Amino acid sequence: MKTNRFWSWIALAFGILYFVVPLIGTLEFSLRMRRGVYSLDAYWVILSDPRFQATFGYSIVMALVTIVVGIVLVVPTAYWVRLRLPSWRPFLEFITLLPLVIPAIVVVFGYIRLYNTSSFLPLTGSAMGTNILLVFGYTMLALPYMYRAVDTGLGAIDIRTMTEAAESLGASRIKIMWSVILPNVLVAVLSGAFLTFAIVIGEFTMAALLNRPAFGPFLQLIGANRAYEPAALAVISFAITWVCMGLIQVVTRLNKSLAATKR
Repeated sequence: MKTNRFWSWIALAFGILYFVVPLIGTLEFSLRMRRGVYSLDAYWVILSDPRFQATFGYSIVMALVTIVVGIVLVVPTAYWVRLRLPSWRPFLEFITLLPLVIPAIVVVFGYIRLYNTSSFLPLTGSAMGTNILLVFGYTMLALPYMYRAVDTGLGAIDIRTMTEAAESLGASRIKIMWSVILPNVLVAVLSGAFLTFAIVIGEFTMAALLNRPAFGPFLQLIGANRAYEPAALAVISFAITWVCMGLIQVVTRLNKSLAATKR
């Protein structure tokens, strides 16, 4: 047991060194924009840049829209499959795993090919149409995470009994979904939403090839032309991701605390 614990601590220390040391180096470099002293100049330059504000705001809006589309698509589908079509679950799981093995560049080139200005549905011919394509692409990228979060949440409750009880009281399908199922899987939905937000904020390929003013292409542009500002942007992006992960933990713990209080 002591030997196993020793090697566990060695593995943990190696993991910390592997992930934390580069981050510390990036943070330290981002503070050296002013010669001879540490300062937040690189962060002020980035945060006051109108392009940063525009691209970051655009990505936040796209992330929120993607989250809504993902919830509307995944929650009813996962609920109906678990309730009425359990034999379809392996097939659905396979479908939701495809975004992990199909490169985003293949998908976006397919979009451009199918929806260019000479096609029957010329979505790339307008900014709104291209934004719609980008939302679809982001929804696809986030599908494995959103689906598994929601499916796990649905597996933790007795949806069949809840549905039958609600139907016996005269509730419609929409009412059941909104008032019974969604509140009980809210933590799972929020977990999927935070993961979706982190994915959309840092995504580069689709936004760049569709020529949209997103945060990912801006990060690449700054990285190619500046020295200290890219390090500051990298730290900011990392912080956003960890905030999302922390919010998942907070929501999960709050849900457990509320459940324990009710008992």
